[in-house]
Amino acid sequence: MADNAAPRPTASGAEAAIVAALGRRSVVLVGMMGAGKSSVGRRLAARLGVPFVDADAEIETRAGMTIPEFFERYGEAHFRSGEARVIANLLDAGPQVLATGGGAFMNADTRATIRLNGVSIWLKADYDVLLRRVRRRSDRPMLKTSDPAETLRRLMAERDPTYAEADLTIESREVSHETIVNEAIAALAGRLGAPAQRDPQPLQEGAT
Repeated sequence: MADNAAPRPTASGAEAAIVAALGRRSVVLVGMMGAGKSSVGRRLAARLGVPFVDADAEIETRAGMTIPEFFERYGEAHFRSGEARVIANLLDAGPQVLATGGGAFMNADTRATIRLNGVSIWLKADYDVLLRRVRRRSDRPMLKTSDPAETLRRLMAERDPTYAEADLTIESREVSHETIVNEAIAALAGRLGAPAQRDPQPLQEGAT
């Protein structure tokens, strides 16, 4: 479901060149819970002038229940299967900025679909940063364990090598979202061969 809460500015300069180079492909954000995929994704989509879609929100809409409820009722394996189908369906509707759940990129079929239909960006955050962020929320099914901090550390160890297969990596850290978005724009421009926006060069003395 596209996020239509705010008007999207028309992309210009480097952003327009990125959108043109993407064609029908999407920008897909991957990484751990708490990495900032949704908050960065909304701002990146606004800069590019394309829709923002949160895969978890779309799954909840289609399932008619929250993801924690889905996990409790059907289990993780059933959730992952449905998640893969939803993401494949969403990528058919590109271009967009798509934020995926933390475990989505672990599915080999989903990774293949993302490679075919998108450019992936790993929002990579340190353990301490993620722990501070995830402690603010109590709706993380994967952290409903006796030791959430240790579970987070284990998940990072399991998942980081796979996240590293993403096309691009951006460090998610305690800076403004706009800083992260600017870095994503620059990385996308480099990856896609899109010319960066440059200030006009002053005329040399004596030029006509």
